[in-house]
Amino acid sequence: MQHQITDDLDLLLDALPPHIGKPLRARDDNHELLEVVMDLGRLPEARYPGREVVLSDSEVTEADIEYVVARIGEFGDDNRAGIERTLHRISAIRNRRGRIIGLTCRVGRAVFGTIRIIEDLVQSGKSILLLGRPGVGKTTMLRETARVLADDMGKRVVIVDTSNEIAGDGDIPHPAIGSARRMQVPTPTMQHAIMIEAVENHMPEVIVIDEIGTELEAYAARTIAERGVQLIGTAHGTSLENLLMNPTLSDLVGGIQTVTLSDEEARRRGTQKTVLERKAPPTFDVVIEILDYHRLAIHHDVAQTVDRMLRGHPPRPEIRVQTDAGTYEIVQRSDLLPRASEVEESELPAAQPSTPTTLIAPPGTSRGHITRVFPYGVSRSRLEKALRDLRVPAYVARDVSDADAMVVLHSTYQRRPPKVREALQKQIPIAVVRSNTYAQLAHALRELFEKPHTDESAEERALREAEEGVEYVLSTHQPYELSPQNSYLRRLQHQLIEKYRLLSESVGEEPRRRVRILPIYADERED
Repeated sequence: MQHQITDDLDLLLDALPPHIGKPLRARDDNHELLEVVMDLGRLPEARYPGREVVLSDSEVTEADIEYVVARIGEFGDDNRAGIERTLHRISAIRNRRGRIIGLTCRVGRAVFGTIRIIEDLVQSGKSILLLGRPGVGKTTMLRETARVLADDMGKRVVIVDTSNEIAGDGDIPHPAIGSARRMQVPTPTMQHAIMIEAVENHMPEVIVIDEIGTELEAYAARTIAERGVQLIGTAHGTSLENLLMNPTLSDLVGGIQTVTLSDEEARRRGTQKTVLERKAPPTFDVVIEILDYHRLAIHHDVAQTVDRMLRGHPPRPEIRVQTDAGTYEIVQRSDLLPRASEVEESELPAAQPSTPTTLIAPPGTSRGHITRVFPYGVSRSRLEKALRDLRVPAYVARDVSDADAMVVLHSTYQRRPPKVREALQKQIPIAVVRSNTYAQLAHALRELFEKPHTDESAEERALREAEEGVEYVLSTHQPYELSPQNSYLRRLQHQLIEKYRLLSESVGEEPRRRVRILPIYADERED
């Protein structure tokens, strides 16, 4: 369920001329209002989903336009302005002499709960690119993503806000971004420079950027991703296919180059000698196409998807649909096949999330000589903190080729990307964690370095397990059963789970009676 807030609609209506604002105030469907359009010499219109409503019999005059301009912020080089401390956006149309002859007043809304449908991807630490037609909700989802990463996951998030559309107009950002920090851009041509400045000066773990649209911005995005910073952004385009064909932005998904094959290779592939191939690794790990407000198409492995598209195989992304209960259903699964490898799929060990950490180590592997740990799909900074806190004599490796061990997210491991396969072929220990949290990363390091929880009491162990179970339920929306405990420890676990507003129950018979955490919020049960 989404909780929608219209950000001070009265402030936007106050900025409109009385003969336009008054009939608009009288309407009872303004919760659906998208924008108000005022063009010189034409009747003013209010736009709603699928329809337009004329607001006055009088044509818009220069005085009407000047009335609005005098009550809003200053227009930037991108011809956009706002109203301070709100998310409303006013865009101007100018004539050849620079005089404003038209205004589009778009209603800004903060919608909480929009990213529950992609929360597992956001929490994975992967860089995500959102695509979709104008008005479908890309910026709204971007804003909510920044808030969740900053407030719920405790990450250092910096928003590069070119038109002040994400965090609103004025020097104080809108509360909808939570504790994320916002950097304003003096002019759109400076966006790429501010992106780099954000990384170099403010040590972010996540950069959020709206409307990547130039070659310089695409280059800046690649630079950010290569520095190990998670990047969440939007780009001009409605699908991965048309983004790939865009010469300016194709670098975001790896780019295209023409390659001439040898006769033998062309015969082996069954193609012509000149073929198109991906030029480089994609900047973004995941591409999400927003089909409409409640339906998404997700390309989980951009590199493999682009490779298949260039070979003439149309992509079949995962389709998710948001339900009325606030969860989502997968109505179409991706048909993406594993990459060909010397290691057969049947030979790869399976990792099941039955415990906080699944350790995959070849027989006879010595864990006493691990000095370099490679994080894949998990937070590098959290892993570094866990290494320091546990006083483990190791450091974080930059690549799996340099690593003695790997810590990987369960969902990433299940897809068997190339780096996981490389780790398996090297026969190095792999710790598979259920979620990208400090507690689970610390647990993984204890497993890798055989450091028992000797300093924990029974109460601490039971509560730690309950916290890890809550993290699993929140990230997967699946029930989870804890280890059997006595009645006193079960009561402590129930109390902790209740703090997260989740429901729980005790199941089984003594001495195997245990707590089961349910993916149901207490508020939902009351309703």
